[in-house]
Amino acid sequence: MKSAHHLVSTDSRSSVRARTKSNPSNDFVSLAETKALMAGSLSVRQQRLEAGDMVSTDEAAQMTGTSRVTMNAWIANGRAIGLTRTKRGFRLPKWQFDAPMWDVLPKLTKALGTTEGWALLTFLETPHPGLNGATPREAIERGMQDRAVALAGAESN
Repeated sequence: MKSAHHLVSTDSRSSVRARTKSNPSNDFVSLAETKALMAGSLSVRQQRLEAGDMVSTDEAAQMTGTSRVTMNAWIANGRAIGLTRTKRGFRLPKWQFDAPMWDVLPKLTKALGTTEGWALLTFLETPHPGLNGATPREAIERGMQDRAVALAGAESN
């Protein structure tokens, strides 16, 4: 599965890089480039929210034997990854409730210093050179929880 980070259209990012290389003193992105990046980001996020591994807050609560109120509290505290939607509510990757991910998620949240769902998901689903190109999610699923948490701590500093 490709990460949300890698699904973003490279056309808009390439134009930003090309412009920056041709004029390195210009530290700002034009309004048109910003709009292109934002539009690409929204499209990628919408695709990720609709992916087959995503569940609603109610479905996640049912999976874990809790309530929607508890699930929302877990999302707010970084105990669960909740991805904000353009409308009300969250979508959650259902694989986060499986061991060993469920056990390591609070450590990752603390190491990264964020409870924001998109930031957590991007970290987990983006290939990392410190893991020989594997994603932190893959590393955790292969038993390398400590390595993934250490990389998360290094990323936040």
